[in-house]
Amino acid sequence: MAQASLAVPTPSPVIDDEPPSSVGRIATRGVTALLVVGPVVALAVALPLLWGHAITWLDVVLGVAFFAITGHGVSIGFHRLFSHSSFKANRPLKIILAAAGSLALEGSIIGWVANHRRHHMFSDRPGDPHSPHRFGPGVVAQVRGFGYAHVGWLFAADNTSAERFAPDLLSDPDLVMVSRLFPVFAIISLGAPFALGWVLGGTLAAAVTALLWAGLVRMMVLHHVTWSVNSVCHVFGRRPNQTTDQSTNFAPLAILSFGEAWHNFHHAHPGSARHGAFPHQIDSSAEIIRLFERAGWATKVRWPASFPRSAPTLV
Repeated sequence: MAQASLAVPTPSPVIDDEPPSSVGRIATRGVTALLVVGPVVALAVALPLLWGHAITWLDVVLGVAFFAITGHGVSIGFHRLFSHSSFKANRPLKIILAAAGSLALEGSIIGWVANHRRHHMFSDRPGDPHSPHRFGPGVVAQVRGFGYAHVGWLFAADNTSAERFAPDLLSDPDLVMVSRLFPVFAIISLGAPFALGWVLGGTLAAAVTALLWAGLVRMMVLHHVTWSVNSVCHVFGRRPNQTTDQSTNFAPLAILSFGEAWHNFHHAHPGSARHGAFPHQIDSSAEIIRLFERAGWATKVRWPASFPRSAPTLV
């Protein structure tokens, strides 16, 4: 199967962006720390104060809805559409997916795609922004690498060149605008649960608990699911497809990751719109892409040409 064209030059571990200034680096790390640690602190503070009435059915419904919308925005939009061109979306769908992925608060679309394409180019080799194998063999090195791949890399200096790894996105005015509006999407991502909680729940308390569960906790869970694909799916699981890296399929993560946990197949065939190689491998993102295709909103979908004759061994 043809693999995705990343429209980047010959691989080289040298990343050609200028390093950020010390002020910019401190600011970036501060924002990252706020997004990573903030939801955990908010949950730790809120639960004792709200014990006994900390969550309602409205919180659950809003939390699941925002988790599904933002998570599929990352999986279908940021990943399969914009990073790997697994299908072509019409303009309204393209903008909607870019916006939905931005609401996940995992960074701007252009930065996210550039980092992910760099990951594929140097997967588990020097130049990979978040390989768990960067520190070598041995238990201590592997534990250190796992932590780095999961969250530590977020605090490292990011020298990934958008001009090198995402020139196609930089030439798209719609995506440039969505990328620039990332701070606005961040406000909407947390403000919308608060507003809906207030309108539907009718009280300030309902608004606050909606912000906690459908905003902060939803964001925290989705972040760790995404980061688990970087860490867990390069250490644990099965490798039924031959690749030059250590990518794995990790079935227990399939539902929460919207099909992204079939990571070994994805690294073997990055351009495929479906990551679960078999019908029984749950991949909600692929099913939604199929609906878009039937509606005529998605075209040139790159489905697996054929499935292997025997199913891979799953965990």
